[in-house]
Amino acid sequence: MAEAIYLLCAGTSLLAAVLLFRMWRQRRTRLLLWSCLCFAGLTLNNVLLFFDLIVVPEVDLMAWRTATAFASAAVLLFGLVWEAR
Repeated sequence: MAEAIYLLCAGTSLLAAVLLFRMWRQRRTRLLLWSCLCFAGLTLNNVLLFFDLIVVPEVDLMAWRTATAFASAAVLLFGLVWEAR
């Protein structure tokens, strides 16, 4: 059951990234681009979680998962600060 949840989370993040990208292509609002990049990173984070816990449990990918989650949040935070100016 956990495998399905991890894949659903990755799929939901990917869907959000695709929808944000489509809207960004129409409107060219920078905040949409930053949000899209954040969700793309969160998709990668969820895929790494699936690989870490299900596919190759003997390999520890915690550092990579933490790095992608931090980078995704940092991108969105940077975009929010950039737009606030």
